[in-house]
Formats: sequence, structure tokens, C-alpha cells
Amino acid sequence: MWAFLALLSALCLGIYDVLRKYSLKQNAVLPVLLGSTFTSSVMLLPLLILSQTGVISEDAFYYIPAISFHDHLLLVNKAAIVLGSWVFVYYGLRDLPLSIVSPIRATAPIWTLIGALVIFQERPNGIQWLGLVVTLAFFFLFSFAGKREGINFKNNRAVWFVVIGTLIGSCSALYDKFLVREADIPRTAILCYYSFYQFLLVIPLLFIIWYPNRTKQPFRWVSTIPAIGVVIIIADFVYYGAIAAPDALISLISPLRRSNALVAFLMAYFFFHERNMLRKGLCLLGILTGIAIIVMGSI
Repeated sequence: MWAFLALLSALCLGIYDVLRKYSLKQNAVLPVLLGSTFTSSVMLLPLLILSQTGVISEDAFYYIPAISFHDHLLLVNKAAIVLGSWVFVYYGLRDLPLSIVSPIRATAPIWTLIGALVIFQERPNGIQWLGLVVTLAFFFLFSFAGKREGINFKNNRAVWFVVIGTLIGSCSALYDKFLVREADIPRTAILCYYSFYQFLLVIPLLFIIWYPNRTKQPFRWVSTIPAIGVVIIIADFVYYGAIAAPDALISLISPLRRSNALVAFLMAYFFFHERNMLRKGLCLLGILTGIAIIVMGSI
């Protein structure tokens, strides 16, 4: 069951990427982000109320506990980190093919590994180093596939936006490790409260960055915008259900969930009819193979 839930979470994340791409097509980024984060917050609010009123029991995996003021401050930091990652990725995703963005996003675990090496003084073993080299090698080859579409990785601002967003997202993964292990904040509390704070943080960005330039960056309502918020919450709760299973193998859940890059890649072909899919697909499989090797070295 936990493997099925991990794959279901990956499927949801793949759909999430497609919804984002469709919603951002020739559209303003920050209003789309505001709409999706608002939807996530609205979905989580009833769970918070039912948890605090005792309707949802404390042993339920979707129970959301009350936390301290200090913990709330820590989650404001997480919201700022995740929002920073999403802003960069959203801007890059708007201007790039999904089949370019997905492989870049798939490299996130190697940046998390490098960050763990620097911040937590972790020492990768030989198998993990091999996975790191394989991932970076195929990422380098992937840049040549991008050139065939006129996308120069060195000079393309949108590519760098996705890379920066992925790096910030890796920082978020490292921060999650601190929140869960050191601060001992329940995962459902992290998901709920940081979602609220993320929505609140988007509002000033909207008025500072987008509103003065709204005529140059017009916003159009798309029905898929709230669906973005719905799908990401479902993906996260299904993921929490997977890791809560008594027999779950956490080391395998992560790579199973990372297969969302493959799901998004395939959807890019069927829904957006993107080009050069064979070359890009081989590079993506190479990147995912490198990630799998890293995971094998962690077991």
C-alpha cells in the first residue's frame, strides 16, 4: 500500500506540473500563484478547525496539532523559502517547455545531497558519489538537447530561474530535515501552517512586483488555477499516508515519488506536443538513474 501511495503522489505531482504549465501559458505568474496558494489554504482550514475542536482524533495521520509561537516562526521561514523556490520555477515554467523543466527539477536530490554534505557534514559513500557523477553527466548532455530547440542553458534566463528555484527547493528539503528532526514539528502541522503563511507572503509580492506592471503582464483567469492548489495538497497528504505506513521503506518512497518527473515528461508529449522528446527522454532517464544510484547508496 505504501508503494502504491508513493506512486499516486508522483502521479499527482506530474498532474500538478501540467496544471501549472497550462495555467501559466501567456499569463501573469504571481496572480496564478496567489490563486493556487489560496486554494490550498482553504482546503486545509477545515482540517485545522476539526482537529482543534476534537472532531479529528489525535491518532489520525491528517490530525493537525497546535504548535508553539517559536515553531510558527520557523514555519514562516519555511514558507518564505518555498515561496522563493516557487516564484523562480513558475517564471521559468511559463517560458520553457515542460519537457525541459522536468529534467532540471529531477536533479533536486543531488543538490540536497551536496547541501547535506556542506551543512550537516554528511559524507557520501562511493555509490552515492557514482550517482552524483551520473546525474551531472546526463544533465550536461541534456543541455545539448536543449540547444536543438534554441535554448542555450548558459544564456537563457528562464533556465536559470528553474535552476535557482530547484536549488532553493533543495534548501527547503534540508530545512524540512531540521524541522522534523531537531524542532520536532509534526509533518501535518508543517504542511498546514506553512501553506497559510505562504499565501499571506504572496500578497505583498503581488502588489510590489506585479500590480505596478499589470498592463505589461496581464492576468487571465483559468479554471485550472485552483486545481493546482487542490492537487498539491492531495499529493502531500498521500505522501504522508505512505510514510506513516508501519512497513514503509522511506528510502524507496523518495525515488518513487521522484518519478513525477517522468509523469510530467510524458504528459508534455501528449498534452503539449513538445519536440525532441526522444533525446530529452534519454537524458531524463539517465538523470533518474543517477538519482536511483544515490538512493541505493543510502540504503
